[in-house]
Amino acid sequence: MICLRSGYNESMNPALFVRPLTPEERAHLQQALRAPVAFGLRRAQYLLASARGLKPQEIAKTYGGCQQTVRNVIRTFHARGLDCLTPNSNRPKSVQPTLSDHDLTRLQHLLHQSPRTLGKNQSTWTQQLLAEVVYEQGFTEQPLSDETIRRALKRLGANWKRAKHWISSPDPNYTLKKSGANA
Repeated sequence: MICLRSGYNESMNPALFVRPLTPEERAHLQQALRAPVAFGLRRAQYLLASARGLKPQEIAKTYGGCQQTVRNVIRTFHARGLDCLTPNSNRPKSVQPTLSDHDLTRLQHLLHQSPRTLGKNQSTWTQQLLAEVVYEQGFTEQPLSDETIRRALKRLGANWKRAKHWISSPDPNYTLKKSGANA
């Protein structure tokens, strides 16, 4: 691990130590040293070393990581107790679609236009082109991925097919020309 704080010295942050451990906490931390998961094992090492009186800088040198990581573990232990040995979920607390219902309606209207009317050099939509236009039109503050567009189209109930299956032309002889009968 690399510590991103450059120019750090001990006078900037005084040494931080873990609070006195209860016999139950100490036993649990000793048991965590044999855990197969590195996350809890490393945290148990940090906490037990701090309980022995080692400073965060010494703990980081001995067990790896950086001083700030050691400090964060000690603070988390003070806040959560032994629960700090298990990682929190990385899942978002709530999942909101990138495009709102209002934006989906606008997207649907956009799909019924030719990309050429918006200054593009092609007459059919691709998901990448649609993502580009959605960003340019101000639907979102950042460019969207093809996958986000695919999910938005799915929410609309749109059936995304290759253009050659559904493209049409105002030319009355288009069907004849397409089938090759006029060759």
